[in-house]
Amino acid sequence: MTEAMLGKKPAYHMTFDATLGLGSNIGDKAANIARAIQLLTKDGAIKLVKRSRDYRSPPWGIVEQEPFVNACISVATKLTPHNLLARCQHVENDMGRVRHQKWGPRIIDVDVLTYRDQQLHEPDLIVPHPYIAERAFVLLPLREIAPDLVIAGAPLDELIAKIDSTGVAPLK
Repeated sequence: MTEAMLGKKPAYHMTFDATLGLGSNIGDKAANIARAIQLLTKDGAIKLVKRSRDYRSPPWGIVEQEPFVNACISVATKLTPHNLLARCQHVENDMGRVRHQKWGPRIIDVDVLTYRDQQLHEPDLIVPHPYIAERAFVLLPLREIAPDLVIAGAPLDELIAKIDSTGVAPLK
């Protein structure tokens, strides 16, 4: 018997398969995010379900750089988590991302935040994203597109209450 037949909800019941975080602090930041979403969804292997507003965010990690614009999207896809990561990195490379220093300036950054209810801890991919609970610039837009999402047993509102969100605000 399936879980549905037993009157139980399956563990994964969201209307999307994955959430992605996008950020930019070089050039036309909002346009860079829009372009990345366009490239991600171009061939139909990734379908946009919902997009947050753009948020202005102070830099994180290395603070001596331009402010960021960040957004989150939820997507439907049949790609595996690793193939989704590869697609994100392909879009970053196509848009001219240069990796000079960790957390440094970038034209675009696309991170796999969650993938269904899976937890992965592999050298090239950790899901949920390892810094998700520490970043207001991820959690605030993520709450817009997936308010019922639970990360490591904690609802988004609980995670947001524990962090400093100073300077993170919607652009519009």
